Amino acid sequence: MNAYLAQIRMTLRLTMRDKSVVFFNYMFPLIFFFIFGQVMHADQGGSGLQVVTMVLSLGILGGGFFGAGMRSVMDREANILRRFKVAPITPGPILVSSLVVGLVTYLPLVVLVLVLAKVMWGMPIPENLGSFSLFIVLGVIAFRAFGGIIGAVVNSMQESQIIIQILYFPMLFLSGATFPLGIMPHWLQKLSDFIPATYLVRGLTNILIAHGSIFANRQAAGVLLLTGVLGTFLAFKLFRWEKDEKMKPSAKLWVIAVMAPFFVAGAWDARSDDNIAKEKIAMRDMERGHALLIRDARLVIGDGHVIEHGGLLMRDGKIVDVYDGTAPDPKSVKAEPIDAAGKTLMPGLIDTHVHLGSPGGIYEQPTDYEPAEKTMPRELAAYLYSGVTAVRSAGDATADVLKVRQMIASGERLGAELFIVGPLFTAAGGHGTEFAENLPEMMRAGFNAEFLRIPKSPEEARKMVAELKTRGVDGIKVVLEGGWTGHPMPRLDLTILRATVEAAHAAKLPVICHTGNAKDVADALDAGVNGIEHGSNRDVIPDALFARMKQMGTTYDPTLSVMEGLADTAAGKTDLLDRSLVQQVGPKKLLDATKRAIASPQYEEMRVAFRAGHAGLELGKQNLAAAYRAGVILVTGTDAGNFQVIHGPAIHRELQLWIEAGIPPGAALQAATGNSARALGAGDRIGMLRKGYDASVLLLNGNPLKDISATEQISMVIFRGEHVDRTELFNQQ
Repeated sequence: MNAYLAQIRMTLRLTMRDKSVVFFNYMFPLIFFFIFGQVMHADQGGSGLQVVTMVLSLGILGGGFFGAGMRSVMDREANILRRFKVAPITPGPILVSSLVVGLVTYLPLVVLVLVLAKVMWGMPIPENLGSFSLFIVLGVIAFRAFGGIIGAVVNSMQESQIIIQILYFPMLFLSGATFPLGIMPHWLQKLSDFIPATYLVRGLTNILIAHGSIFANRQAAGVLLLTGVLGTFLAFKLFRWEKDEKMKPSAKLWVIAVMAPFFVAGAWDARSDDNIAKEKIAMRDMERGHALLIRDARLVIGDGHVIEHGGLLMRDGKIVDVYDGTAPDPKSVKAEPIDAAGKTLMPGLIDTHVHLGSPGGIYEQPTDYEPAEKTMPRELAAYLYSGVTAVRSAGDATADVLKVRQMIASGERLGAELFIVGPLFTAAGGHGTEFAENLPEMMRAGFNAEFLRIPKSPEEARKMVAELKTRGVDGIKVVLEGGWTGHPMPRLDLTILRATVEAAHAAKLPVICHTGNAKDVADALDAGVNGIEHGSNRDVIPDALFARMKQMGTTYDPTLSVMEGLADTAAGKTDLLDRSLVQQVGPKKLLDATKRAIASPQYEEMRVAFRAGHAGLELGKQNLAAAYRAGVILVTGTDAGNFQVIHGPAIHRELQLWIEAGIPPGAALQAATGNSARALGAGDRIGMLRKGYDASVLLLNGNPLKDISATEQISMVIFRGEHVDRTELFNQQ
């Protein structure tokens, strides 16, 4: 033990006297710290943690390859190691002292970088400081052991430089140490799984940015630990005291042996895209941490109030402040300025009634229909493209929407936030059951199991609600629909309806109800539902029912878009598919095929059915106007996924139909933001421009309070603080 301690003390003294060590250990990384910080605007938040990760990784790589690897070769060639040969020590003290001194001289850089980042950029100290510190230790040991094995197998400084350069530069540029992996092509990210430094950078990224623990990063930590042990063991076995002791060329293969843990881990990771998904999430977290200051805009708050000239500051995905009047200087709040003179800033729009499992049209070939794991993320991207930052699935295959909700919530994919009500509680043979009639029999049972609930008794209904609560739905949807002219349907038993509503409320789940006429609305209110969907397009809803809705706080979602879509389809009109935003987001093959189908004699029977079964857009407008006059809480849903109601842009047409119905623009916008957010149970964090709320906002070229069509003139979409690149939304992998 004395030999180890003596060697460590001596190596430490010699190291600290070496000016090159001081430069490369401290000055060199700090140069990159300031360069990266300036280029990546670390003072504006978000990227500061990425800069710290990159600089610390560079320090570990440099210390391992040059501080340990090349230094050991220099000592042997200068006959320094030869002097120890006559002393009664083994290679152990020399190798251990190299590891310990490398760690001791590196730790001040870690502290210095963290302090500078906090003072200069306001970056918080890592949450998991213990995990962060332990991972740093593992990284230093692993790469100094890596350098040690290189020093053991090369025969000259020239050989060491060649091997180090071959290994160092790929690790430098392909691991995320200098360029974030998230910006690299998919195939290159796959290749990076086989590069040792990737596990160092990935671990630091997950701990610093994703706030993960050492356990959550156990694969990277385990690989680094194994490399440190294996590299030190091999360096001990292959240790040479004198430069005249030459190694065979084949000995250099031991370097590959040290890399074996990384190759095994890379092969394991190549089976899936989990690591690529984690990189996307880390990149997204970094982007959402960026500070933005929107200045000189008109602010539509979301609760009916308007600030004619103001600004908004966002940071770390949240609204930090809302300004009535001139916003502060961007430098004083360390934010990127966005000039918005003549523009309107408002909360992101919300569509409370969509069906992601249906495309909004019809394809000509069955093979054109893609699986839900492809179509649903794309549809949520289409919503975000259209300025819709939250949607509610009101009837889809539950397993599919739960999966895509997690994908969006984690940040793996970028799209509108997803809320889920469903499956549909309906009667046997009732509305909702007809959708499976055209499916092959082998698929029908599986579809119905995820799309429908057909309780035969109140007790069975309660059990179904409890099961859905455990699965994580955000609400329950019930159907009261007796069919339409020429197509009667069984209606849900009212005793079962009441049991369903009571069970849902006991589980703190809201209940929305699909209704077809005024009687359905009355029965739904008697059962105590939280929201009425569609209302009635077949008869006038009495003022007394709207008065009850106001008293009970029940929301009203008229879904005028689907009424118009079905009416136009029945009339053979396809103008809705030619709207600009629809053309931008709708799959071209779908739009073209739907136009041909609507005009085709082959679908005349369908058009006749639509004409007979869906009386009225004008009646829907009339009922909406009555609800507004009665003071009912209005929310905006489109029933997107039905004919000619394309996912994404439909909300804009819905708002225009509301204005045609006589609803003031301010009230319509409040319905599409603050009111709808409360209906989703998220009114405490979305739907308004308010301090502490999610920074999910929409910047418009124009004033929708004067011309509601301005909602389609989108200047910018910001989702949870991230400035959305709308052109790339449909290129996500």
